[in-house]
Amino acid sequence: MKKSKKVLLIGPFPDPISGVSLANKIVRDLLKKEESFDVSFINTSNPNFSEDLGSFSLKKMFFYLKLNFNLYKVFKNNIIYITPGQTFFGIIKYSVFILLSKFLRKELIIHVHGNHLIDCYHNLQGIKKRVFKNLVSKFSKGIVLSESLKRNLSPFIKDEKIFILYNFAEDYLKIGETKKEFEKVKLVFLSNLMQEKGILFLLDALKKLEENKINYEAKIAGNIDENLKNIIVKKLNKLNHTEYIGVVNGNNKKELLLWSNTFILPTFYKMEGQPISILEALASQNYIITTKHAGITDIIDQNIHGKFVEQQSIESIYKAVSDLSLNLNELKEIAQNNSTYFQQKFSLDLFKENFIKILNA
Repeated sequence: MKKSKKVLLIGPFPDPISGVSLANKIVRDLLKKEESFDVSFINTSNPNFSEDLGSFSLKKMFFYLKLNFNLYKVFKNNIIYITPGQTFFGIIKYSVFILLSKFLRKELIIHVHGNHLIDCYHNLQGIKKRVFKNLVSKFSKGIVLSESLKRNLSPFIKDEKIFILYNFAEDYLKIGETKKEFEKVKLVFLSNLMQEKGILFLLDALKKLEENKINYEAKIAGNIDENLKNIIVKKLNKLNHTEYIGVVNGNNKKELLLWSNTFILPTFYKMEGQPISILEALASQNYIITTKHAGITDIIDQNIHGKFVEQQSIESIYKAVSDLSLNLNELKEIAQNNSTYFQQKFSLDLFKENFIKILNA
Protein backbone atom coordinates (compact mmCIF):
# COMPACT_ATOMS: atom_id res chain seq x y z
CA MET A 1 0.00 0.00 0.00
CA LYS A 2 1.27 3.45 -0.91
CA LYS A 3 2.09 5.63 2.07
CA SER A 4 -0.18 8.66 1.68
CA LYS A 5 0.83 11.03 4.47
CA LYS A 6 4.37 12.12 5.15
CA VAL A 7 4.94 13.31 8.72
CA LEU A 8 7.97 15.23 9.99
CA LEU A 9 8.48 15.10 13.76
CA ILE A 10 10.51 17.99 15.17
CA GLY A 11 11.48 17.89 18.83
CA PRO A 12 13.72 16.20 21.40
CA PHE A 13 14.44 12.46 21.26
CA PRO A 14 16.44 10.36 23.75
CA ASP A 15 19.15 10.88 24.99
CA PRO A 16 18.77 12.53 27.44
CA ILE A 17 15.52 10.94 28.53
CA SER A 18 12.59 13.18 29.44
CA GLY A 19 8.85 12.78 29.20
CA VAL A 20 8.78 14.69 25.90
CA SER A 21 11.75 12.88 24.33
CA LEU A 22 10.32 9.49 25.30
CA ALA A 23 6.89 10.42 23.91
CA ASN A 24 8.47 11.55 20.64
CA LYS A 25 10.37 8.28 20.33
CA ILE A 26 7.15 6.30 20.82
CA VAL A 27 5.27 8.46 18.29
CA ARG A 28 8.04 7.88 15.75
CA ASP A 29 8.06 4.12 16.37
CA LEU A 30 4.26 3.88 16.16
CA LEU A 31 4.04 5.77 12.87
CA LYS A 32 6.83 3.71 11.33
CA LYS A 33 4.60 0.65 11.74
CA GLU A 34 1.64 2.29 10.01
CA GLU A 35 1.31 1.73 6.25
CA SER A 36 -0.59 4.98 5.75
CA PHE A 37 2.21 7.16 7.15
CA ASP A 38 5.80 7.84 6.17
CA VAL A 39 7.70 9.36 9.09
CA SER A 40 10.96 11.30 9.38
CA PHE A 41 12.31 13.37 12.26
CA ILE A 42 14.64 16.12 13.43
CA ASN A 43 16.16 15.58 16.87
CA THR A 44 16.44 18.85 18.79
CA SER A 45 17.77 17.31 22.04
CA ASN A 46 20.63 19.23 23.56
CA PRO A 47 23.01 16.54 24.92
CA ASN A 48 23.95 18.68 27.94
CA PHE A 49 21.31 18.11 30.64
CA SER A 50 20.67 20.81 33.21
CA GLU A 51 17.67 22.29 35.00
CA ASP A 52 17.81 25.70 33.30
CA LEU A 53 15.62 24.54 30.42
CA GLY A 54 14.32 27.38 28.27
CA SER A 55 17.09 29.79 29.25
CA PHE A 56 19.22 31.49 26.62
CA SER A 57 22.93 30.98 26.05
CA LEU A 58 25.25 31.43 23.08
CA LYS A 59 26.14 27.73 23.20
CA LYS A 60 22.48 26.81 22.93
CA MET A 61 21.91 29.38 20.18
CA PHE A 62 24.66 27.88 17.98
CA PHE A 63 23.37 24.37 18.68
CA TYR A 64 19.86 25.25 17.49
CA LEU A 65 21.07 27.33 14.56
CA LYS A 66 22.82 24.22 13.23
CA LEU A 67 19.49 22.41 13.26
CA ASN A 68 18.29 24.74 10.51
CA PHE A 69 20.39 22.75 8.07
CA ASN A 70 17.52 20.23 8.28
CA LEU A 71 15.02 22.70 6.77
CA TYR A 72 14.95 20.77 3.49
CA LYS A 73 12.91 18.07 5.27
CA VAL A 74 9.94 20.45 5.51
CA PHE A 75 9.62 20.43 1.70
CA LYS A 76 9.32 16.63 1.66
CA ASN A 77 6.49 16.24 4.19
CA ASN A 78 2.75 16.99 4.41
CA ILE A 79 2.38 17.21 8.20
CA ILE A 80 4.85 19.05 10.43
CA TYR A 81 4.48 17.98 14.09
CA ILE A 82 6.44 20.03 16.64
CA THR A 83 6.91 19.55 20.40
CA PRO A 84 8.44 22.90 21.38
CA GLY A 85 9.58 24.20 24.73
CA GLN A 86 7.27 26.35 26.84
CA THR A 87 9.37 29.50 26.97
CA PHE A 88 10.03 32.35 24.52
CA PHE A 89 13.30 30.74 23.50
CA GLY A 90 11.57 27.32 23.43
CA ILE A 91 9.24 28.65 20.72
CA ILE A 92 11.59 31.00 18.88
CA LYS A 93 14.16 28.27 18.21
CA TYR A 94 11.57 26.57 15.96
CA SER A 95 10.58 29.80 14.19
CA VAL A 96 12.24 29.07 10.84
CA PHE A 97 10.54 25.67 10.67
CA ILE A 98 7.17 27.19 11.63
CA LEU A 99 7.39 30.06 9.12
CA LEU A 100 8.57 27.88 6.23
CA SER A 101 5.88 25.27 6.94
CA LYS A 102 3.19 27.97 6.98
CA PHE A 103 4.51 29.53 3.76
CA LEU A 104 4.40 26.12 2.05
CA ARG A 105 0.87 25.50 3.44
CA LYS A 106 1.86 22.41 5.36
CA GLU A 107 -0.37 21.18 8.16
CA LEU A 108 1.29 22.40 11.37
CA ILE A 109 0.60 20.59 14.64
CA ILE A 110 1.88 21.73 18.05
CA HIS A 111 1.90 19.27 20.96
CA VAL A 112 2.33 20.96 24.32
CA HIS A 113 3.51 18.62 27.08
CA GLY A 114 3.01 20.97 30.01
CA ASN A 115 1.18 23.86 31.63
CA HIS A 116 3.68 26.73 31.39
CA LEU A 117 3.18 27.99 27.84
CA ILE A 118 0.29 30.28 28.71
CA ASP A 119 2.06 31.67 31.80
CA CYS A 120 5.11 32.43 29.67
CA TYR A 121 2.92 34.26 27.14
CA HIS A 122 1.19 36.38 29.78
CA ASN A 123 4.56 37.35 31.30
CA LEU A 124 5.96 38.60 27.99
CA GLN A 125 5.69 42.22 26.88
CA GLY A 126 6.00 44.27 23.73
CA ILE A 127 7.48 42.78 20.60
CA LYS A 128 8.41 39.50 22.29
CA LYS A 129 4.75 38.90 23.16
CA ARG A 130 3.62 39.73 19.61
CA VAL A 131 6.26 37.46 18.06
CA PHE A 132 5.33 34.62 20.43
CA LYS A 133 1.61 34.91 19.62
CA ASN A 134 2.27 35.21 15.90
CA LEU A 135 4.32 32.02 15.82
CA VAL A 136 2.02 29.86 17.97
CA SER A 137 -1.05 31.11 16.07
CA LYS A 138 0.35 29.72 12.83
CA PHE A 139 -0.34 26.14 13.96
CA SER A 140 -3.46 24.60 12.42
CA LYS A 141 -3.95 22.05 15.23
CA GLY A 142 -2.91 21.79 18.86
CA ILE A 143 -2.60 18.85 21.23
CA VAL A 144 -2.61 18.99 25.04
CA LEU A 145 -2.44 16.22 27.63
CA SER A 146 -5.78 16.81 29.38
CA GLU A 147 -8.78 19.12 29.68
CA SER A 148 -7.31 21.58 32.20
CA LEU A 149 -4.29 22.18 29.95
CA LYS A 150 -6.32 23.44 26.95
CA ARG A 151 -5.90 26.98 28.30
CA ASN A 152 -2.29 26.90 27.07
CA LEU A 153 -3.43 27.02 23.44
CA SER A 154 -6.82 28.73 23.59
CA PRO A 155 -5.49 32.27 22.87
CA PHE A 156 -3.81 31.03 19.67
CA ILE A 157 -5.85 28.19 18.14
CA LYS A 158 -9.60 27.70 17.65
CA ASP A 159 -11.12 25.54 20.37
CA GLU A 160 -12.35 22.91 17.90
CA LYS A 161 -8.77 22.47 16.70
CA ILE A 162 -7.35 21.79 20.18
CA PHE A 163 -7.32 18.06 20.91
CA ILE A 164 -6.82 16.17 24.17
CA LEU A 165 -4.43 13.24 24.00
CA TYR A 166 -3.64 11.48 27.27
CA ASN A 167 -0.09 10.31 27.75
CA PHE A 168 0.77 6.63 27.94
CA ALA A 169 3.11 4.01 29.33
CA GLU A 170 4.63 1.21 27.31
CA ASP A 171 2.92 -2.16 27.47
CA TYR A 172 5.98 -4.05 28.68
CA LEU A 173 5.59 -2.35 32.08
CA LYS A 174 2.24 -4.00 32.81
CA ILE A 175 2.30 -6.21 35.89
CA GLY A 176 0.98 -9.44 34.36
CA GLU A 177 0.93 -12.37 36.74
CA THR A 178 3.90 -11.17 38.79
CA LYS A 179 3.14 -10.86 42.52
CA LYS A 180 4.42 -7.78 44.33
CA GLU A 181 5.49 -7.42 47.93
CA PHE A 182 3.49 -5.22 50.29
CA GLU A 183 5.13 -6.02 53.65
CA LYS A 184 6.52 -2.48 53.88
CA VAL A 185 6.60 0.73 51.90
CA LYS A 186 8.99 0.36 48.94
CA LEU A 187 9.37 3.77 47.35
CA VAL A 188 10.61 4.66 43.90
CA PHE A 189 11.46 8.11 42.54
CA LEU A 190 11.76 7.89 38.76
CA SER A 191 12.43 11.24 37.11
CA ASN A 192 15.22 13.67 36.37
CA LEU A 193 16.80 14.69 39.68
CA MET A 194 15.99 18.39 39.46
CA GLN A 195 15.14 20.76 42.28
CA GLU A 196 11.66 21.46 40.91
CA LYS A 197 10.90 17.74 40.76
CA GLY A 198 11.11 17.85 44.58
CA ILE A 199 14.17 15.62 44.95
CA LEU A 200 15.80 17.67 47.76
CA PHE A 201 12.59 17.75 49.81
CA LEU A 202 12.17 14.01 49.27
CA LEU A 203 15.70 13.18 50.43
CA ASP A 204 15.25 15.30 53.57
CA ALA A 205 11.92 13.57 54.27
CA LEU A 206 13.58 10.16 53.89
CA LYS A 207 16.20 11.21 56.42
CA LYS A 208 13.43 12.12 58.87
CA LEU A 209 11.78 8.72 58.27
CA GLU A 210 15.03 7.00 59.24
CA GLU A 211 15.46 9.19 62.31
CA ASN A 212 11.98 8.15 63.45
CA LYS A 213 12.59 4.48 62.58
CA ILE A 214 9.82 4.25 59.98
CA ASN A 215 10.18 1.00 58.04
CA TYR A 216 10.75 1.78 54.36
CA GLU A 217 13.08 1.20 51.43
CA ALA A 218 13.64 3.61 48.55
CA LYS A 219 15.35 3.59 45.18
CA ILE A 220 16.06 6.80 43.28
CA ALA A 221 16.47 6.68 39.49
CA GLY A 222 17.10 9.38 36.93
CA ASN A 223 19.57 11.82 35.46
CA ILE A 224 21.12 14.18 38.03
CA ASP A 225 21.14 17.89 37.25
CA GLU A 226 24.83 18.81 37.21
CA ASN A 227 24.14 21.94 39.27
CA LEU A 228 22.78 19.80 42.14
CA LYS A 229 25.08 16.82 41.93
CA ASN A 230 27.21 17.55 44.99
CA ILE A 231 24.31 18.32 47.34
CA ILE A 232 22.29 15.30 46.14
CA VAL A 233 25.23 12.94 46.62
CA LYS A 234 25.82 14.29 50.16
CA LYS A 235 22.17 13.76 51.11
CA LEU A 236 22.12 10.26 49.60
CA ASN A 237 25.24 9.27 51.53
CA LYS A 238 23.45 10.04 54.81
CA LEU A 239 20.65 7.56 54.06
CA ASN A 240 20.83 3.88 54.99
CA HIS A 241 17.65 2.65 53.29
CA THR A 242 17.83 4.62 50.06
CA GLU A 243 19.81 3.71 46.95
CA TYR A 244 20.55 5.81 43.87
CA ILE A 245 20.64 3.52 40.83
CA GLY A 246 21.21 5.99 37.99
CA VAL A 247 19.31 6.17 34.72
CA VAL A 248 17.15 3.12 33.97
CA ASN A 249 15.61 1.94 30.71
CA GLY A 250 13.93 -1.15 29.33
CA ASN A 251 14.01 -4.20 31.58
CA ASN A 252 15.92 -2.33 34.28
CA LYS A 253 13.05 0.15 34.55
CA LYS A 254 10.53 -2.69 34.60
CA GLU A 255 12.41 -4.50 37.38
CA LEU A 256 12.55 -1.27 39.39
CA LEU A 257 8.81 -0.63 39.09
CA LEU A 258 8.01 -4.26 39.89
CA TRP A 259 10.24 -4.03 42.98
CA SER A 260 8.44 -0.91 44.27
CA ASN A 261 4.90 -0.61 45.53
CA THR A 262 4.80 3.19 45.95
CA PHE A 263 5.78 5.84 43.42
CA ILE A 264 6.65 9.31 44.68
CA LEU A 265 7.06 12.53 42.72
CA PRO A 266 6.68 15.74 44.82
CA THR A 267 6.97 17.94 41.74
CA PHE A 268 6.53 21.69 41.41
CA TYR A 269 8.29 21.81 38.02
CA LYS A 270 7.04 24.84 36.07
CA MET A 271 7.10 22.93 32.75
CA GLU A 272 5.18 19.96 34.14
CA GLY A 273 2.28 18.43 32.26
CA GLN A 274 1.44 14.83 33.10
CA PRO A 275 4.60 12.90 33.90
CA ILE A 276 4.85 9.67 31.96
CA SER A 277 6.57 8.20 35.03
CA ILE A 278 3.25 8.42 36.93
CA LEU A 279 1.55 6.40 34.20
CA GLU A 280 4.39 3.89 34.23
CA ALA A 281 3.88 3.53 37.97
CA LEU A 282 0.13 2.99 37.52
CA ALA A 283 0.79 0.32 34.88
CA SER A 284 3.14 -1.55 37.20
CA GLN A 285 0.79 -1.56 40.20
CA ASN A 286 2.14 1.26 42.36
CA TYR A 287 0.43 3.57 44.86
CA ILE A 288 0.98 7.21 43.81
CA ILE A 289 2.27 10.02 46.05
CA THR A 290 2.50 13.31 44.17
CA THR A 291 1.38 16.96 44.15
CA LYS A 292 -1.67 18.85 42.88
CA HIS A 293 0.31 20.37 40.07
CA ALA A 294 -0.21 21.06 36.34
CA GLY A 295 -2.33 18.31 34.74
CA ILE A 296 -1.69 15.68 37.41
CA THR A 297 -5.09 16.25 39.05
CA ASP A 298 -6.76 15.30 35.74
CA ILE A 299 -5.48 11.74 36.10
CA ILE A 300 -4.91 11.17 39.85
CA ASP A 301 -7.60 11.32 42.54
CA GLN A 302 -6.95 11.57 46.28
CA ASN A 303 -7.48 8.26 48.15
CA ILE A 304 -8.42 6.48 44.89
CA HIS A 305 -5.04 6.32 43.16
CA GLY A 306 -2.88 7.50 46.05
CA LYS A 307 -2.27 10.67 48.01
CA PHE A 308 -1.36 14.29 47.33
CA VAL A 309 1.36 16.04 49.31
CA GLU A 310 2.05 19.75 49.61
CA GLN A 311 4.65 21.23 47.31
CA GLN A 312 8.09 21.94 48.79
CA SER A 313 7.15 20.34 52.12
CA ILE A 314 9.40 17.88 53.92
CA GLU A 315 6.78 17.40 56.62
CA SER A 316 4.00 16.59 54.15
CA ILE A 317 6.10 13.92 52.44
CA TYR A 318 7.17 12.48 55.77
CA LYS A 319 3.57 12.26 57.02
CA ALA A 320 2.28 10.66 53.80
CA VAL A 321 4.89 7.89 53.88
CA SER A 322 4.72 7.29 57.62
CA ASP A 323 0.89 7.09 57.50
CA LEU A 324 1.11 4.69 54.59
CA SER A 325 3.50 2.44 56.53
CA LEU A 326 0.67 1.96 59.07
CA ASN A 327 -1.92 1.19 56.35
CA LEU A 328 -0.32 -1.48 54.19
CA ASN A 329 -3.68 -3.07 53.31
CA GLU A 330 -4.84 0.24 51.82
CA LEU A 331 -1.53 0.54 49.99
CA LYS A 332 -1.98 -2.90 48.46
CA GLU A 333 -5.61 -2.38 47.42
CA ILE A 334 -5.00 0.97 45.74
CA ALA A 335 -1.80 -0.18 44.04
CA GLN A 336 -3.52 -3.24 42.56
CA ASN A 337 -6.49 -1.19 41.35
CA ASN A 338 -4.16 1.29 39.69
CA SER A 339 -3.03 -1.22 37.06
CA THR A 340 -6.66 -1.76 35.99
CA TYR A 341 -7.21 2.00 35.85
CA PHE A 342 -4.12 2.37 33.66
CA GLN A 343 -5.31 -0.19 31.16
CA GLN A 344 -8.66 1.56 30.80
CA LYS A 345 -7.23 5.04 30.20
CA PHE A 346 -3.54 5.15 29.31
CA SER A 347 -2.55 2.10 27.28
CA LEU A 348 -0.30 2.48 24.25
CA ASP A 349 -3.07 1.14 21.99
CA LEU A 350 -5.43 3.93 23.11
CA PHE A 351 -2.71 6.55 22.61
CA LYS A 352 -1.97 5.26 19.12
CA GLU A 353 -5.64 5.13 18.13
CA ASN A 354 -6.34 8.67 19.35
CA PHE A 355 -3.13 10.13 17.93
CA ILE A 356 -3.88 8.82 14.43
CA LYS A 357 -7.44 10.21 14.70
CA ILE A 358 -5.95 13.64 15.39
CA LEU A 359 -3.57 13.38 12.40
CA ASN A 360 -6.51 12.45 10.16
CA ALA A 361 -8.98 15.00 11.60
